[in-house]
Amino acid sequence: MTDSMQQMALDTLGAYFGYTSFRPGQDRMVDAILAGRDALGVMPTGAGKSICYQVPALMLPGITFVVSPLLSLMEDQTRALLAAGARPSYLNSSLTPAQQNTVLKRAREGRYQLMYVAPERLLEPRFLAFAQEAAGSAGIGVPLVAIDEAHCVSQWGQDFRPAYLQIREFIDSLPQRPIVAAFTATATERVRADIQQMLGLQNPATVVTGFDRKNLYFGCEEMGDKAKTAWVRDYVIAHSSESGIVYCSTRKTVDALAGELAEALGPSGIRVGRYHAGMGNDARRQSQRAFIDDDIQVMAATNAFGMGIDKPNVRYVIHNNVPESIEAYYQEAGRAGRDGDPASCYLLWNGNDFRMRRFLIDRGDAADEALDDEQRAWALQNRYRLLSQMEGYCNTTGCLREYMLRYFGDEAAAEHAAASTGGTATDDVESCGNCSNCLTQFEVEDVTDMARAAVRYVATRPMRFGKSLIADVLHGGNTERIRQMHLDEDRGYGELSSESVGRIKDIIGQLCGRGYLATSQGQYPVVGLGPRAVEVEDEAFAFTVKRRASKRKASARARRAVDLLREEAELDQRPRVGDDAELFERLRALRKEISTELEMAPYMVFSDKALRGLCRLRPQTRDELIQVNGIGEKKADAFGEQFMAAIEEFESEHARNGA
Repeated sequence: MTDSMQQMALDTLGAYFGYTSFRPGQDRMVDAILAGRDALGVMPTGAGKSICYQVPALMLPGITFVVSPLLSLMEDQTRALLAAGARPSYLNSSLTPAQQNTVLKRAREGRYQLMYVAPERLLEPRFLAFAQEAAGSAGIGVPLVAIDEAHCVSQWGQDFRPAYLQIREFIDSLPQRPIVAAFTATATERVRADIQQMLGLQNPATVVTGFDRKNLYFGCEEMGDKAKTAWVRDYVIAHSSESGIVYCSTRKTVDALAGELAEALGPSGIRVGRYHAGMGNDARRQSQRAFIDDDIQVMAATNAFGMGIDKPNVRYVIHNNVPESIEAYYQEAGRAGRDGDPASCYLLWNGNDFRMRRFLIDRGDAADEALDDEQRAWALQNRYRLLSQMEGYCNTTGCLREYMLRYFGDEAAAEHAAASTGGTATDDVESCGNCSNCLTQFEVEDVTDMARAAVRYVATRPMRFGKSLIADVLHGGNTERIRQMHLDEDRGYGELSSESVGRIKDIIGQLCGRGYLATSQGQYPVVGLGPRAVEVEDEAFAFTVKRRASKRKASARARRAVDLLREEAELDQRPRVGDDAELFERLRALRKEISTELEMAPYMVFSDKALRGLCRLRPQTRDELIQVNGIGEKKADAFGEQFMAAIEEFESEHARNGA
């Protein structure tokens, strides 16, 4: 791509979005698309994937189609682009037939630069006819088709959607093939290969920016259901002024938790929302809008909520139950801290969560109805594989960040994490400093005898019993089931009588995780021998586990975003009237007032980061205003005067008071 084209891309970025440079990876994706190449971008949530297709769409003649699976994402991004001065549109089932006709009519007239469209609509006769006309020699032109959440095309991933299989057929049906760019936040190497093949990408420029979100703290805690509720309640109360999401696995849990949180937070004026598929469309839409507009501080929801919601200032995401996969967890947790400021992600789990997940897997998925018997069986096996990786995450005592990075094949970042932690979170090595395992001191304990006893017992009755019954037998339990099955006569019965049943179950779980034992699929898995079982009889065999030795050390990075103001001010060392944090709150109130009046989300006016920039730079002219990162020309014209007046008023007040 020519230097002049690169400069035009930077000019477009600045004019619409207020940034002076692209983030890592964005520049390569934009360069490839503007050079006429297909592209595949694997960039974590918060890395700015949408910029990669929005900037080219605003530069190229004609209309860009953006394929997106979610109504909320289409509507939010359309509103944000309108606020930035662009000409976007969307076409989905939320519009009436008359509204859809109006959108298509305006699109034919060339009034839109890009259009968001659901994958199910691509082959609908009316839209297909419009697209083919637009891409024809006499049409307005279709220079680019961008596919968001592209992992949905792959059955190897966690969110396969049959409608995504129509995308290639749609592209092939156009008179002139456009550039095709696919984007996803979470994709293993196998899923990336699937995306390229299933979408028919032609020699794509592939950009994988790395999966490490350094601003996110990851915590993982095993606790009972009642303890979870108390933990979430206490955490939300302690962070009541911040936006957060609490994910639950069932609608019933969402309703119960939302009720308890509302009761606890109500006296403080903190509003709690809920969101799940059992609610009506209007109720879900209102709840979602209130959260985006900062009218609701915390949202209790199932995984039906949040995908594609571009709310940058979510400060925490708590999973009250185990998600179905590492991909799902990283995507959902990644909705915290999209603005790059410190945020926290917690996973609370117990054995009931995994039993529930296995039940849901056995029950099947709505998408399975489009599959034949062989494909359905394969999909079931794949879901169990994904859940097994999630179980490994919950049980590891090593660095949580390293575990996820290795899962996604981000070896360079994982090696860096491993170098920092030594592969485990121990007291004598430096840690990543931003996950619960690396902030916990562990002691190593030799449990070789326990491991040998467990593997030897399973070898006598492989694939017969679950972990609980095996642990009861080894402990020497005197239950009716053990007596009826004469398991008290087995060799090994009571061999570990000095250990608790829970401790034995934990050792069995770790043996499974390391390959000495294996569990079957299904809601009630049984235990058999793993591929490494033969090693147990070797004289050199040793099996150690780690247990917490002390309370956790505090993370220096786990701080509220607004606290960054004073830190940045100290680095600046410029004399300023009044306290930045106080000014920030005043500007935030003004932002809320403007957003309410214009019926848009507060972050669509200015982001938190832009507000902090205003506090630091204290602009007095338009030229100074657009030097603030995140404030483009359109927003400077629309809102600049009000914010500069508020800053001037703030400084005058404090000058009069001698501040």
